[in-house]
Amino acid sequence: MIKILIADDHAILRAGLKHLLSEHVDIVVAGEASNGHEALAKVQAEEWNALVLDMTMPGKSGIELIKQLKQIAPKLPILILSMHKEDVYAVRALKAGASGYLCKDNAEDQLVPALRKVAGGGLYITATVAEKLAVDMLQGATQDALPHTRLSDREYQIFQLITGGAGVTDIAQKLNLSVKTVSTHKTHVLEKMGCGNVAELIRYAIRHELVPGIAE
Repeated sequence: MIKILIADDHAILRAGLKHLLSEHVDIVVAGEASNGHEALAKVQAEEWNALVLDMTMPGKSGIELIKQLKQIAPKLPILILSMHKEDVYAVRALKAGASGYLCKDNAEDQLVPALRKVAGGGLYITATVAEKLAVDMLQGATQDALPHTRLSDREYQIFQLITGGAGVTDIAQKLNLSVKTVSTHKTHVLEKMGCGNVAELIRYAIRHELVPGIAE
């Protein structure tokens, strides 16, 4: 029996996933979490065979949450189920410790085989993600990586929020950081990306299909 914890801030989506998984006798949804803090607490409190994790929830989420979960439970398979297509976060999520990455659009067809794969100790990645991992390795070897791949995980998170239209104050509140800290990260992002202002960042994100709303 595969004991599953689902962490997603949308109750309707959690209910839909439970209904989808209820048709399979080898999988049981034994717990739910609506935010990152609940997910951390439940992973710390008991053992799970796999965690289905939304990439963007209120408060603690994303790459930072994956790393913290893996510190608490290093062997826990984490399957990311995200609204963001694979080309936005997948490689970073896998590097942070996730065992698989699945776009919510594909959940109905791919969730069950993905869960069985990661719960059995394997990795679940699509052909798109496999290609991007290969490209990432080659670019790293040739030092010819695109500017956004050189950002730290926190910088990339802030880059995503900025190009999605969020201001410094909004980002600070969302990530529980000071405005000064976010401003510093923003400066570093602009420098590493070789952009003079936010408009140039947005144009870059659109060109490389890194803005979720546009990439989808």
